[in-house]
Parts: sequence; structure tokens; C-alpha cells
Amino acid sequence: APAAIGPYSQAIKVGDLLFASGCIPLDPSTMQVVEGGVEAQTEQALKNLKAVVEAGGSELGKVVKTTVFLKSMNDFVTVNGIYEKFFGNHKPARSAVEVARLPKDVLVEIECIARCVEVSCL
Repeated sequence: APAAIGPYSQAIKVGDLLFASGCIPLDPSTMQVVEGGVEAQTEQALKNLKAVVEAGGSELGKVVKTTVFLKSMNDFVTVNGIYEKFFGNHKPARSAVEVARLPKDVLVEIECIARCVEVSCL
């Protein structure tokens, strides 16, 4: 996952929960926003979220809650389809909201809470 772009942690463990900060669609190798519109940005944000969750000692199947921030609710159906493929049969609780602006003017940001797989989580 790309490094944090501000004074915050990518994730924090509290008890057996991992709280992952919002992931935006930065390419970890360039730290630039991926091109290709909301589809490409959603895929990259989810890849980054997966990397943070796994680095924190958890896995996607242990995600219990996500929040999806959208620049435009007109993108909801598109983002929802990519999100559904990404999580497969696992369906965490979720909120999706439209916001006025996101960091680096991206189109989507996704955060989550996951249960830790091991006691050594993050």
C-alpha cells in the first residue's frame, strides 16, 4: 500500500479490531493517483485497503464494516459492482456517502474495520 500522505497511521489495532484509515487510489510505486476514472480508482483503493488489512495481520474475510466515500453518488452503481466482485460472498456492513471533496481530488476513498486474525495484529 502507499505510505500515508498525512500525519496519521494507516491502521491502528484496539483489542482484536483493526481500524484502517481511508485508502485512496494511489499507485504505491509512484504515489500518484491512478488514471482511468472511477473504475480504476475503485480497484486501486480496494487493493490498497487489502494491503493495509493484510499488513495489519487480518484479511478481507475478517472485515466487519466499511465506509465508502464518493465524490459523486452517480458513481454508486459502478463502485458497488467493483466492491461486490472484490469482497465476493463476504458482505461486511457498509455505509456509502457522497462528499464534497476527497484528498488529491480522487473520486473514491474506502476505510474499514476488521477483526484481527491473530493476537499479534499490527
